[in-house]
Amino acid sequence: MNSIVCLKQVPDTEAQLRVKTDEIVTEGVKFVISPYDEFGIEEALLQKEKAGAGEVNLVCLGPQRCVEAIRTGLAMGADKATHLDDPAFDGSDALATAQALAEQIKKMEYDLIFCGRQAIDDDQAQVGGALAEYLGIPHASLVTKVEVAADKKSVKVNRQIVGGEEILEIPMPCVLTCQKGLNEPRYASLPGIMKAKKKPLTPVKAADIGIDAGTVGAAGSKTKGGNFTSPAARTAAKIITGESPEEKAANLAKALREEAKAI
Repeated sequence: MNSIVCLKQVPDTEAQLRVKTDEIVTEGVKFVISPYDEFGIEEALLQKEKAGAGEVNLVCLGPQRCVEAIRTGLAMGADKATHLDDPAFDGSDALATAQALAEQIKKMEYDLIFCGRQAIDDDQAQVGGALAEYLGIPHASLVTKVEVAADKKSVKVNRQIVGGEEILEIPMPCVLTCQKGLNEPRYASLPGIMKAKKKPLTPVKAADIGIDAGTVGAAGSKTKGGNFTSPAARTAAKIITGESPEEKAANLAKALREEAKAI
């Protein structure tokens, strides 16, 4: 079972981000694997273990600092990785990113491609679907369970929908975007960390995959970043008082109506 996991490096959820008018300040920020991508790595490893054969290959697009996240994925158990690292890719939006990933993946062998349901920095949830479209293969989003058929020609997946769950059978190869609940990602062990240092990590430039630099990066992106602003500081909470529950309820309703203008 050969799987590809598309990995993105994002700021840690606990990082204190600062913004300028036209950019997010990254100096001093800790970066990690996007959590939903970790579900993809774990599922790829589980499917390889069930099959008893195959490879798990990570593919990441981003600057040089992404090597740390890639090595973490390798330490979890992935076999090798490809890093699309070229200034030509800088500023790529979701579609430009998907196009670059697709051109690289076309050169690789795979049965399944796993992506996170979304990256936690921009929350767009577009790369997985766009990647499947560029590759001309089916895809399912918000996947919470994966069962590969015995003949390795199709996969049955459970996916989250509003108010319930949907079960689909999809021909392979395909793209699956992973939702929380699919599995519990393993931690990288010390032996895994040591082995990761020797696992293949191939850097790739735009020219290596034959892609026109004008179709990726900021030049090829249809989505442009506007102004960046920090959220407004939270105001202090107001404590609703009263001698009885009824009085407190009345005071709450009065505050919502007269002060907050919410009712």
